[in-house]
Amino acid sequence: MKFDFPNKEGLILSGLLELPAENQKKPRAFALFAHCFTCSKDYIAAGVISRSLTNSGIGVLRFDFTGLGNSEGDFSNTNFSSNVEDLVSACVQLTKEFKAPELLIGHSLGGTAILKAAARLESVKAVVTISAPSSAEHVLNLFDQSVVQIEQNGLAEVNLAGRKFTIKKQFIDDIKEVEILESVKNFNKALLILHSPVDNIVSINHAAKIFIAAKHPKSFISLDHADHLLKNPIDAHYAADVISAWVLRYLSEEVVEADSLKEGNVLVKSRINAKFTQDIYTNGHHLVGDEPKSSRGNDLGLNPYQFILAGLGICTSMTMKMYADLKGIPLESVEVELTHDKVHAKDCESCETETSKIDKIVKTIKLAGPLSEEQKSKLLEIADKCPVNRTLKSEIKIETRLFS
Repeated sequence: MKFDFPNKEGLILSGLLELPAENQKKPRAFALFAHCFTCSKDYIAAGVISRSLTNSGIGVLRFDFTGLGNSEGDFSNTNFSSNVEDLVSACVQLTKEFKAPELLIGHSLGGTAILKAAARLESVKAVVTISAPSSAEHVLNLFDQSVVQIEQNGLAEVNLAGRKFTIKKQFIDDIKEVEILESVKNFNKALLILHSPVDNIVSINHAAKIFIAAKHPKSFISLDHADHLLKNPIDAHYAADVISAWVLRYLSEEVVEADSLKEGNVLVKSRINAKFTQDIYTNGHHLVGDEPKSSRGNDLGLNPYQFILAGLGICTSMTMKMYADLKGIPLESVEVELTHDKVHAKDCESCETETSKIDKIVKTIKLAGPLSEEQKSKLLEIADKCPVNRTLKSEIKIETRLFS
């Protein structure tokens, strides 16, 4: 939906507020997205990330900074500080009409701007930067030789990504006075940093500086092979899926419920506007379960049977390693590949069931290390004695009841 609002100077900024499906509950939280320098709210990565968050039940506001896209104002009269003020104005309007944002996302210089704005926004619990410079002054590199001309003449026309913009001296003066890393040290928000190691616009060294300056909780994800603007839809979708899964840990509702779980218990919650996507919580971890897109899911995590196979594979590998350590067997590593299928009972010679089909799981194990044939044989025998293996082969009683 259209979401225009006034900035600090009274200029109307063009915004787009994306909400979860209308037939679902109200958003569990709101996010504010800041686009890259001289971009607009409508570029590919911004759209992909916003839609992924709405699939997670989060409303997203993205807008054009002053003088860009469909927003009012003269770009030449803006600067980094005015971008930060635009973000604060967006937050104020979103709070008035809906709810204060709990998540800030910024791409490139937009990421730098949200690091500065986050310190002023108490409602924000989590911050995500994508390909962000650790210093606003980094943008001067884009002006090439024009900086001298700007400082001498007061302004100059520069070519940025094939478009011409007028940059005034006040823009350069403003950027040189901005301190970012001090803000990062003090804002006390959860931080996720996404950056490509082959980004030729903003070096990954900037991500390292931001990460070092930040306090925990903080996370870093490498966007391998991605370009600065995430022009490849595959890279944009990957970033979107990571952000959607990561941020749910830091929304107030989810933190309380996860932290209150008893050790060993698992909480599974369906997402309010997704067909299959589930959030899985333990006292210290968060996972996502889903179905593939071929089954009309969002493909954000393992499907239910893959979780069963994963549990069996983990237990098998752990048990084999533990036995090898106990017996002094030189086992270096274990790989367990698992498959699941339904087969006709007549195809299983050792089965005693009378049903027409049974579940069949095949574990293919690869062992590394200077092992004798006798040691391999013994380890293969141990593989079927792990606790999960025994549980799956035993009679299981499952009780289902409503919470009261």
